[in-house]
Amino acid sequence: MSQAQLCDIVLVDIIGFSRLDIGAQHEIITYVSKSYRRILLAMLRHADISLEQLLTGIIPTGDGFFCILHPDYQGFGPILALSFSHLSELITEKYPYFKGIRIAVHTGEVQKFKDIMEHENFVGYGLNVCERYISSQKHTISTVLISTEAYSALETFLQAHPDFYALLLEREFKFSAPYLFDDKHKNAYVGYLIWMRKGGIITPPRIHPPTKRTRRPHAL
Repeated sequence: MSQAQLCDIVLVDIIGFSRLDIGAQHEIITYVSKSYRRILLAMLRHADISLEQLLTGIIPTGDGFFCILHPDYQGFGPILALSFSHLSELITEKYPYFKGIRIAVHTGEVQKFKDIMEHENFVGYGLNVCERYISSQKHTISTVLISTEAYSALETFLQAHPDFYALLLEREFKFSAPYLFDDKHKNAYVGYLIWMRKGGIITPPRIHPPTKRTRRPHAL
């Protein structure tokens, strides 16, 4: 049996997806999936790492997807989410009926299992918590809602990677005061809205395999 892993979870949700007709749903989910895959592969080429080194898995949700980062990249999830948010703005320009995406990030536990089709899938309380954040009504376009755990992981990541801290300052990274909300079960949660005034796609660091080379992070 696989062990539970503590990692960053990014949940992307297409706004108003269920209200689109089936043709528009197919068109937009296909385009979003291809666009995000294309930008992920570009990021990986620049970072000189494989997809498996950055991501443990991706879970489609019908109107979006969960993106589960490798435990070694704990703290990079909010930065990846900001890159996803920037790409969403570009997609909005192509499809007038596309209203954008909501993105939530949480750092929590997930565990792999084989589903009924023998495909690798994931369960875990971390996924459930991330869903609670995506359901918050506080989201606005170009912002990402992250949990206190994800915020703490981001702080630790930036301490270990000062070049990324400098890049976020250059991109005018901002965060809100703590935001409190209740889920549908009346459980209380605390999070932070984050955004960059100068959007861009930020490549991940090359954490493994170990290397003495350093690569300054940049926006694609």
